[in-house]
Amino acid sequence: MPAGADASVKWLCRPGLAHNPCEVSLKTTLYSGFSKRVGTYTPKPTKKPVDCFYVYPTVSNQQATVATKAADPEIRDIALFQVARYSQVCRVFAPIYRQITVPALQRSGVTAAQRAIGDKDVLEAWRLYLKKYNQGRGVVLIGHSQGSFRLTTLIHDQIDNNARLRKKLVSAILLGGNVTVRKGSDRGGSFKNVPACRRATQLACVVAFSTYNATPPANSLFGRTTNPNLAVLCTNPARLGGGSAPLDSIEPTKEFAPGTLINLGIKLLNLPLPTASTPFIESEPAFSGRCANDAGAHVLHLTSLPGTPVPTASPDATWGLHLIDANVAQGNLVRLVAVQARAFARAAAVRAPAPVVFTG
Repeated sequence: MPAGADASVKWLCRPGLAHNPCEVSLKTTLYSGFSKRVGTYTPKPTKKPVDCFYVYPTVSNQQATVATKAADPEIRDIALFQVARYSQVCRVFAPIYRQITVPALQRSGVTAAQRAIGDKDVLEAWRLYLKKYNQGRGVVLIGHSQGSFRLTTLIHDQIDNNARLRKKLVSAILLGGNVTVRKGSDRGGSFKNVPACRRATQLACVVAFSTYNATPPANSLFGRTTNPNLAVLCTNPARLGGGSAPLDSIEPTKEFAPGTLINLGIKLLNLPLPTASTPFIESEPAFSGRCANDAGAHVLHLTSLPGTPVPTASPDATWGLHLIDANVAQGNLVRLVAVQARAFARAAAVRAPAPVVFTG
């Protein structure tokens, strides 16, 4: 690790960090669908045998092409929206990285050198995490959009061909990031040795999807690849083996970073949440989802169940429901990580050498 790396890594979330947006009250108002209030609950603390390493999506509202490492309100809010719920099943680590900003993506001309800055930051944080914090624990990688692209690079370059690190990988949740596989296979595109997750106790595997509730247009940003030998991976977090299943959606009740472009995009979804005084609301089920090859795009196709509004693609049809990828099945995903964490703990116990007993 380069000299001074400890100082150059800035954490948004890690255990023991003051004002940690990933460690908040998880008190939740539970709804059946979007219409029937069931009651409130607070998830009970559990053992946390694994860690979660989270890389957030394109969210910075800074006007420059490459963001600084400032913990702006939208950076803190995205952690609340996308990864705070996982804190009930894992220790959450999230580096602040110099990402390509939302205003920059509205412009053109982002260079490869500018994009590489964020990859360098994520890699530096990953190496510091392994050196200082991991201590033999399993790790779940969690990303969305730009965060998923960054983690795909990290897995490809650092983990996929490294058997030792693959043994640490519990799973990778890479949403809205166009992870690819060979057609007819669960691997062979983005990764050679890290396959799709097809059962809940499977380890060192990937969950990936992008959500649409209408046929993606021919120029959709997600679900498509130009390589004729590959397909974009879709795994339904509620039914990893395939088929349709109800989804358990979780959202904070806090408004996301008022005045930002992402806040505007969320409003354009036209998906008003049920009212609640708790920090979170859970709708079980609000939608059903199934992985589908929809006009050549491999996506998680959502259907609004009775009482659930039909959201509008935002900012336009090419994006689909990208802005709710991380929340539409968050309950399913958190439960999946809990199951995988227990499976990892069992596997680690089997691998551990038996204690040496001395007899006189």
